[in-house]
Amino acid sequence: MADYYGVLGVSRDAGPDEIKKAYRKLARELHPDVNSAPDAADRFKEVTAAYEVLSDPKKRQMYDLGGDPLQPGGGGGNPFGGAGFGFGDIMDAFFGGGQTRGPRSRVQRGQDALLRLEIPLADAAFGTTRELTLDTAVVCNRCGGDGCAPGSEPVTCDICHGRGEISSVQRSFLGQVMTSRPCNQCRGYGTVIPSPCPECAGEGRVRSRRTLKVKIPAGVDTGTRIQLSGEGEVGPGGGPPGDLYVEIIEAPHPHFTRQGDDLHVEVRLPMTAAALGASLPIETLDGPFQLHVKPGTQSGHLERVPARGVPHLRGSGRGDLIVHIEVVTPTKLDAEQEKLLRELARLRGEEHPTGDLSTGQPNVFSKIRDIFGGR
Repeated sequence: MADYYGVLGVSRDAGPDEIKKAYRKLARELHPDVNSAPDAADRFKEVTAAYEVLSDPKKRQMYDLGGDPLQPGGGGGNPFGGAGFGFGDIMDAFFGGGQTRGPRSRVQRGQDALLRLEIPLADAAFGTTRELTLDTAVVCNRCGGDGCAPGSEPVTCDICHGRGEISSVQRSFLGQVMTSRPCNQCRGYGTVIPSPCPECAGEGRVRSRRTLKVKIPAGVDTGTRIQLSGEGEVGPGGGPPGDLYVEIIEAPHPHFTRQGDDLHVEVRLPMTAAALGASLPIETLDGPFQLHVKPGTQSGHLERVPARGVPHLRGSGRGDLIVHIEVVTPTKLDAEQEKLLRELARLRGEEHPTGDLSTGQPNVFSKIRDIFGGR
């Protein structure tokens, strides 16, 4: 468990003003916008987390008793068995949930952010690094996140006297019932800011445009989300930032169709090349590749080229390239071409559709290949 007192550099009996002063000093020194040290961002998060706990009386009390309120269930023992379930939850179950108990902290975790990024197939397959520009909430430089104008500080609410809630007693058939609700003046914080920071209007954060680099691993696909911890919105009161999620959208490719980690491509093959066999140059993500087509290849035949697809996102290896062969029959013949085809059909006994297709004459095929070429 983190030593929050040590992080802020205060003693365990430090008062609220001393804790706040230590936090504001460290926040100004460690803010990523003014401190370029490699560990500045991480130390800033630690300082903010420590202030979130020690500035809240209930969280500080829990921490002093050995628990960590920033961990699920408070990080301490629970005599009632369920994580995060204690006496306060039992009271809520009997008398209604949602009631406040003591002032709440102004320091809160920021929201997560989602950004969609379209990339070409090659980048999705082999990975890349992109620079992103985004507008998010960042800690206010002027007040360090506490929302107060320079030289001022929050004061105790004169309505709830720092409790953050207003209690009232009502009569019912069960007798007197006491209910509590958040204080309207301080909104449950227990303090008010008489002189808000003119930069952030007391929010402790401002909108700012910034850039960051994201590394996209090889093998991502449409819908893949990359999590960037601590790169989301800074929370109210200069609270810890949420996470940024970058969702990948793979742009359509003019030739390849992706199915999982396999790539599919269609190749049109002349009738003569399909009958005689051929070696065709085809484009792959890795560059040109010679595809050897066997004699007698039929239209619709699938030729699998191993390990020419997309690398697996998790684990080693790659998908395959699957080539769909489409045999193209010529639609226009001159007199000599038609004569040769009819001679071929006669030699193979194919004058009728039900003829025997098992014979062949290589010399006639050679003439057809020379005349048709690539048509």
